[in-house]
Amino acid sequence: MNRVLWICNIMLPFIGQELKLPYSSREGWLSGIFGKMKEKEVPFLLGICFPMGERELIKLKDTGDHLLPQGQVKKLVVQGTVCYAFKEDLSVPERYDTGLEEQFRIIFQDFKPHMIHIFGTEFPHALAAVRTFGNPAGTLLGIQGLCGEIAKVYMAGLPEQVQKKVTFRDFIRKDTIRQQQEKFMIRGKREAEVIAGCGNITGRTVFDRKGTEKINPRAKYFPMDETMRKEFYAGEWRMEACEPYSIFLGQGDYPLKGMHFVLKAMALLLPKYPSLHLYVAGNSVIENSTWKEKIKLPAYGKYMLKLIEEKGLFGKVIMLGKLDGEEMKRQFLKSSLYVCPSVLENSPNTVGEAMLLGVPVAASRTGGIPDMIEDGVDGLLFPAGDERRLAEAIEALWDRNQDKDGLCLAQRISGRARQRAGRVHDGEKNYERLMEIYSVILDETK
Repeated sequence: MNRVLWICNIMLPFIGQELKLPYSSREGWLSGIFGKMKEKEVPFLLGICFPMGERELIKLKDTGDHLLPQGQVKKLVVQGTVCYAFKEDLSVPERYDTGLEEQFRIIFQDFKPHMIHIFGTEFPHALAAVRTFGNPAGTLLGIQGLCGEIAKVYMAGLPEQVQKKVTFRDFIRKDTIRQQQEKFMIRGKREAEVIAGCGNITGRTVFDRKGTEKINPRAKYFPMDETMRKEFYAGEWRMEACEPYSIFLGQGDYPLKGMHFVLKAMALLLPKYPSLHLYVAGNSVIENSTWKEKIKLPAYGKYMLKLIEEKGLFGKVIMLGKLDGEEMKRQFLKSSLYVCPSVLENSPNTVGEAMLLGVPVAASRTGGIPDMIEDGVDGLLFPAGDERRLAEAIEALWDRNQDKDGLCLAQRISGRARQRAGRVHDGEKNYERLMEIYSVILDETK
């Protein structure tokens, strides 16, 4: 029987639940695909690899098959699926550890995959797997974002003095804004080698197709949409149930995500909408109520605090911290709209999740986002980095004037967004498409 090995960026939830270990639901669509594979009879044996920190890996109990004397790789069987945990420090994705290649040699020798499926190019293990497997025809790469393109626009229109600023935290961690950009440049170069070493690529936008073709025109490109986390297939946004003039942002901890543009847009809207609020999920870089928090502030966080002070936005920005799927869903449904102000994205899952729920979306016209949203039909697009046009889009979605159909713009967009997202993110359709792709690749590796 053919053997397919997944190489993931995270420990999938079903593994964490079985082992009673912390896990991330960030790649929930992978769990959805795995669940469907368990329901159906697939013509191949699936194995799963995932990274762990050294301390966590040492504590992990394996099947007794000690693949490396040092215990750098642990083999497990979870719900009947062979899994491999390998050692990697994900906190420094710009650093390449050649020891990863040895770990993958051991894994490949044990599992003997006919095909490997790598999800994303962001981390060193993607390159280690490509180098070690050495079989482009049997390698499938799923594009999530493109680090090389991100590096080019990372500064996101920040003033020169902000780009140069170095806080105590930045100095100690060697993580200034410019150093962050340099790290993405390093990752971009490694990403190019990953793409060049793959014979097969899945993507879903014109942006990622053109980007990968520049690097590897010989690779076969398979269009395939993504399935969102299961929580977002139930529930529907209703204008009368949301908090008026509330904006939701899925992430705002580094310049690329464009939170500073939202703050500037809010300042333009504030005179007319004094009760407006911004809710931000994910890591906060603006907490400063204690001296410990103050010394941990990065330059980008200090810049946003300055904007909040200058624009009169005190009390208008609420940082929510990390949210799981259900918590994200609740915040989506209670918000009047969702904004995606990033200067570059491929196809952000938060936009797909918002559209599935029918939350009106205003997003930057950049990267692959125009493939997700038709401007004025199922969302609103504005030029990336243009806070005035962003403010205009937000105000248009807050306008409650009804048309002949008895609906305002936000309501019309909401209904159309749900319809479109329901088609694009259909889990059954996307699963069948993935099986088609696997079949083509496995047939050619024989």
